Amino acid sequence: MKPEPHTEPRPETSATPRPEVRHARRPLLAAALAAPLAAFGAGTSAAAAPAAAPAAGAGRGEPHARPTIVLVHGAFADASGWGAVIERLHRRGYTAIAPANPLRGLASDAEYLRTFLSTVPGPVVLVGHSYGGAVITNAATGNPDVTALVYAAAYGLDEGESVGAANGLGGGHSDVVDNLVLRPFPGSGKQDADAYVDPAQFRRIFAGDLPEEQAAVLAATQRPGVLSSLIEPSGTPAWKDIPSFYVVATRDGLIPVPAQFAMAERMGARTTKVRSSHVVMMSHPDEVTAVIRDAAGR
Repeated sequence: MKPEPHTEPRPETSATPRPEVRHARRPLLAAALAAPLAAFGAGTSAAAAPAAAPAAGAGRGEPHARPTIVLVHGAFADASGWGAVIERLHRRGYTAIAPANPLRGLASDAEYLRTFLSTVPGPVVLVGHSYGGAVITNAATGNPDVTALVYAAAYGLDEGESVGAANGLGGGHSDVVDNLVLRPFPGSGKQDADAYVDPAQFRRIFAGDLPEEQAAVLAATQRPGVLSSLIEPSGTPAWKDIPSFYVVATRDGLIPVPAQFAMAERMGARTTKVRSSHVVMMSHPDEVTAVIRDAAGR
């Protein structure tokens, strides 16, 4: 219910307002803020608790509520990359959310996602693309509401492993580090920077099966990842306890294909191969959606 509107006294037409009007603004402002803040507190508490009513699908032949699908993007991209998958999930009656990944470091990003998940009621299928896979690997650890993990051309790191090190799994090699444009950010000093994929190499590395015009827009609008996230070690991986699914993009120019297979095998994931560039969720949304629905069905 929206808070009842309040009416402030009209200001005097003279340049100096009456003292009683000026001093009245502070309690009026406090009253105006009190209701939204109270609603926010009540909303987050309610969201963190189990839903009182069954979700879509429950009570119509399905024994449990459908999980919410939470999709996490990686570096050099944003949440809009999940758009085609979200449209397909919505048509199937799923609730799908793609939060913004801060891209400020693995531990920090995982904590952000962990906090975000605390506001999502009921079961969750957690999906990660690229570096987003490293984030979900850490954020889902110990969360009983996460029923499945889906990796779409993503990093499924082991404990103590970094994104940079994972590129070498299975004998693979990636030249993405050799094609980064680095820019400082406030407080980065000389030891860190924001990393972008060189626009001249973006389509080859990131989006080889998208039209040139679309890839050029993605290159121009990419969100940078902090450079130090390439060497930050991962924590205890959630995939050791949560059923996992992996979509291998067999024409990926960023994560080496041998490394993707090695990570999928290590986690015992149900693996699907797609002849795709790194942005498999954009160029092959039907295949990725099918894997997510399979994971949700478990």
